[in-house]
Amino acid sequence: MSTCATVSRALDEPLSGTAATASTWLLLEQPGPWGARALTSSRLDPEVGRALEAAAEGTGVRVALIRRPGRHADPGGPSERRVYAAHTVPGRAWLHTASTRDPAELLALDFRALGAGDHHGFDAVLGGRPHPGDPLALVCTNGKRDRCCALLGRPLAAELAASGVEGAWEVTHLGGHRFSPTLLVLPHGYAYGRAEAHSVKEILHSLQEGRIVTEGCRGRSAWERPGQAAELAVRTSLREEAPDALSVVRTEGGAPRWDVTVAHADGRHWRVVVAQGASLPPREESCGTSVLGAPARMDVVSVRELVPAGATAGGSRAAVGGSRAAA
Repeated sequence: MSTCATVSRALDEPLSGTAATASTWLLLEQPGPWGARALTSSRLDPEVGRALEAAAEGTGVRVALIRRPGRHADPGGPSERRVYAAHTVPGRAWLHTASTRDPAELLALDFRALGAGDHHGFDAVLGGRPHPGDPLALVCTNGKRDRCCALLGRPLAAELAASGVEGAWEVTHLGGHRFSPTLLVLPHGYAYGRAEAHSVKEILHSLQEGRIVTEGCRGRSAWERPGQAAELAVRTSLREEAPDALSVVRTEGGAPRWDVTVAHADGRHWRVVVAQGASLPPREESCGTSVLGAPARMDVVSVRELVPAGATAGGSRAAVGGSRAAA
């Protein structure tokens, strides 16, 4: 059976620069089935779901529902639900957790402060505290949005849970159905595509040791997509593994071409030229649509290290080497 994921894999569509964008993720446990728009088509009160969507708009916060892998029974009535908030900006990344019996309590949060990386309101309103456990491994499993997420995501989430990955959760939507199974790792916010259980375990093990795995990586959600591609290009060229070593400090231009400045924590800077292209041939970008399209991709044209004026005659070093990325 052909699906959007099998076609994307057969075409070897690049992954870099395709992650969902969010400086902060707000995750609410919601048992039971999910519809295509889970915040308003699940067992969550749709009025609360709509209010959460409205509150998060334009704040940098992305709200999603989560549930434990396995059967999706909903006991009905009030029950204690886990809530997570994670800020993904390098050098300021954090993951806090709380619990609630009333999801409407989340509407009292200051979403702009949360998006800016301030967790004090989350802690005060919900009794939040730093998450004491392993990083979260969120696998998209919402088959009502795209069947690939159910066919490929649910078995992965179940296998991770069965093998003892305590941070494994199912999540409603990470974007990029054609890259299923898709994964988001928090608190750092790196997303992955075409994930397999052994690679997820390596990703989590490496993160616990302070290392980021770039193989299969789609980008860090803190950045817009040109920045995701640029950061990954510099990270790969340097073989840099430290999660917070690189930041996107400036993005100039607009589609179809950007100049992105990437900074290292040690003071070095790079200028990365990113161009938007199209992943051909045209096809159905999702199993949920019959419309043919050519997904946008981020192509890294060049990577050049910048040095202080006067350090060299040209003020910059030779290009590290062009590489290709996709969105």
